[in-house]
Amino acid sequence: MSFYQSLLDATTEERAYLLSAPMIQRCFSGDFTLDHYVAFLQQAYHHVKHTVPLLMAVGAELPEKKEWLREAVAEYIEEELGHQEWILNDIAACGFDKEQVRRSTPAFETEMMVAYAYDAIRRTSPLAFFGMVLVLEGTSINLAEQAAKEIATKLDLPRKAFSYLNSHGALDQEHIKFYENLMNKITATEEQAVIVHAAKRFYRLYGDIFRSLEQPHGIQQLEQVA
Repeated sequence: MSFYQSLLDATTEERAYLLSAPMIQRCFSGDFTLDHYVAFLQQAYHHVKHTVPLLMAVGAELPEKKEWLREAVAEYIEEELGHQEWILNDIAACGFDKEQVRRSTPAFETEMMVAYAYDAIRRTSPLAFFGMVLVLEGTSINLAEQAAKEIATKLDLPRKAFSYLNSHGALDQEHIKFYENLMNKITATEEQAVIVHAAKRFYRLYGDIFRSLEQPHGIQQLEQVA
């Protein structure tokens, strides 16, 4: 069995925890509001803006023998630049103050996931970051485009309010294949264990972010969306 497949198998329980988050279930049953979508985008902004700095930290921490992986990290960086601005533009397209979101404080759960990502890279191994990649990009493939359709239909929002979700559904299809190939090159048992452990943690942490979306986001609505 490939390492990628064994990674998926080893994280089944934690993935189920994420997917059972009430807000995810509510999204696909139509039981949500515009405020829920804006709350999701707000927290997405607060972790996505760290993607490039985290990737830079990974590249800096990788040893010379992992130069092939550092080159892959450089490709990731190029593709991830500026995605947090897509999210802010989506928020503006929903009629809310994107600059207030930029200035806002992340939810506790979001801050903890980001903090764990930086900590794991430096305390444990830069390979821990690839547990986060599995969780975020794997979840996007399974949920992003379908969620965008459900939300657009229910809330009658313009297409420009979904640049983040729509792009990540398609983009992450390519990313996850790239990721799968990278992971199958990781053959050392101890390195595989680092990635599995981190993925388990990130599934729980990301699941908790979705569970936090019931709280008021506090972002000012500037105008009614046409």
